[in-house]
Amino acid sequence: MPVKALIFDLDGTLVDTAPDLMAATNHALSLIDRSPVPEARFRHLVGHGALNLIKRAIAETGGPVSDETVKRLYDELLGYYGANIATQSKVFPGLLPLLDHAKSRGIAMGVCTNKVEHLSNKLLQEIGLASYFDAVVGGDTLRVMKPDVAPYNEVTRRLGVPSLSSLMFGDSETDIRTAQNVGVPVIAVSFGYTEKHVSDFNPTHVIDHYDEAWALISPLL
Repeated sequence: MPVKALIFDLDGTLVDTAPDLMAATNHALSLIDRSPVPEARFRHLVGHGALNLIKRAIAETGGPVSDETVKRLYDELLGYYGANIATQSKVFPGLLPLLDHAKSRGIAMGVCTNKVEHLSNKLLQEIGLASYFDAVVGGDTLRVMKPDVAPYNEVTRRLGVPSLSSLMFGDSETDIRTAQNVGVPVIAVSFGYTEKHVSDFNPTHVIDHYDEAWALISPLL
């Protein structure tokens, strides 16, 4: 089916959010006297939602803690991050021209992320991307998260486009598996947050810069 919608992951795909997420995570860890996670070890922790992020960061920096402590640090992470959500985060190079081009062609665009929905919308607003996206589904919008197909199908439902008439952009195994589960093409970006290279998960295409994207999209329209 012709592509009528582009669905994007958020962290590591649209926006390099790692610096602000790292600051929030390390703030939370400091409350239990844990050492900060260095940037070289941080990026692969991102992409499965904030609760999993803090659990992974705790495991990265020492032994287990109580469920009550996990919940307290999770709340601290979200509070700090919400107050500093776009301090150092940046849109990836080449993205804005792609979004402008797609918008001018009447292609619908949405976001499917495991980030909580209200923070996703806040980030998109503060960083200047909100006007491009008519649907945003986060990790807490439904009872399930990616790679389950339900969040993706909810995005396309809100856009009024059949899921099979869409294409996904993502930076991780979770995104690629989501697209594969739905049965749609997926363009994986090589500059996001993943421990293994995205090519290991057999995406439809891999790009190193958004300048490469339109040549892959246009034959599918």
